Amino acid sequence: MSYAAVQLIETKRDGGELEPEAIKWLIEGYTDGSVPDYQMSAMAMAILLNGMTAGELAAWTSAMLHSGDAMDFSHIAGAKVDKHSTGGVGDKVSIPLAPLVAACGVYVPMMSGRGLGHTGGTLDKLESITGFTTGLDPSQFASILETHGLVLAGQSESMVPADRKLYALRDVTGTVPSIPLISSSIMSKKLAEGLDGLLLDVKTGSGAFMTDLEGSQRLARTMVGIGSSYGVDTVALITSMDQPIGNEVGNASEIAESITVLRGEGPADLVELTLAFGEVMLDLARIGGGRGRLEDAIADGSALKKFLDVTRAHGGDTHMIEDPSLLPKAPLTAEITAKADGYVSRCDALTIGLAATRLGAGRETKEDVIDPGVGITLLAKVGDKVAVGDKLAEVRYSDPEKWESQRDALESAWKIISEPAKPPDLIIDRLDSRTS
Repeated sequence: MSYAAVQLIETKRDGGELEPEAIKWLIEGYTDGSVPDYQMSAMAMAILLNGMTAGELAAWTSAMLHSGDAMDFSHIAGAKVDKHSTGGVGDKVSIPLAPLVAACGVYVPMMSGRGLGHTGGTLDKLESITGFTTGLDPSQFASILETHGLVLAGQSESMVPADRKLYALRDVTGTVPSIPLISSSIMSKKLAEGLDGLLLDVKTGSGAFMTDLEGSQRLARTMVGIGSSYGVDTVALITSMDQPIGNEVGNASEIAESITVLRGEGPADLVELTLAFGEVMLDLARIGGGRGRLEDAIADGSALKKFLDVTRAHGGDTHMIEDPSLLPKAPLTAEITAKADGYVSRCDALTIGLAATRLGAGRETKEDVIDPGVGITLLAKVGDKVAVGDKLAEVRYSDPEKWESQRDALESAWKIISEPAKPPDLIIDRLDSRTS
């Protein structure tokens, strides 16, 4: 049956419900180009404003999932478990986590995305390693997974192509923070991987797309429900995104910080999240040993070796893993300093993420090219005691005009008070399809 895209847009704009066949037609048309970007932009905005019914969401996710090929890893005997974050500032957890759990025996077919809005993307970070190829065809994807127990790639041209197009469109049309669009985007990709288990890191706070806890919990429930309906054991952890994770915000600098975790070092919050997520992934894979097994894999070097091996398999320059000082670094530097004595009570993730993006670490249009060497090093976060003149952050940038345009905004990210301040809890809530 044929439909007119404008009529479907009007139906959704006016709060109506789209039929499953209409949704299927729309997604197929967007995939083959007969429905243009500008019409899908209008539909995405209508969905953002009016939401979707449960029936529409099921049909939309199914249409996205079946817009291309699915992966078949049934020939691999081990458990296949992936992890996905809804997007955060300084959120490089996937980079140390994936090789760590793979070193413990979990097969991790990690299909990641690029930056969305003010949040960084795992693929952009990995591509700051010279030669690291994230665009793999299905046979390459499967081969690396089977050989190394881990693959770190983006969507192939043939896998969920509707999502690949819509993902980029949402980033530049103000339609990212929509629960139906977020959940269908994430789950269509993950369901195409043929997983046994899935861990979802659902962010909440100023730097998240769902800034309030209720919205984050609703998103988590939606995705856990989708996973459960497809027979995939799914756990969602709701985690804080009021301040960045770790000390680095950027692309190459977040790779360097990830390497410190695999070497048994790294900031406490980043290490704790990596280990906590790792425990869940081992549990989903039904592999025992818990945190102790993860810590052993770091201590004996097998986690770092796994990252070296998979970097080599992706064509990346392993010298940059062995010596992170070889990673790109922007040529110009600046500092943000404390204007008062006291305790940091705010280190705002959104403000810092936007500044990093506008300095060149992210994209404001689909055509923007990322500068992998741009980055912000955080030297004071919530709870830290500072004095006047202490450095709060170091900034690396390439364009002086961009820095001057962002200086004042970045300075506003910190608030200093006279009384001690408590850092936010890292993990706020948990939802598990196996117990709900």
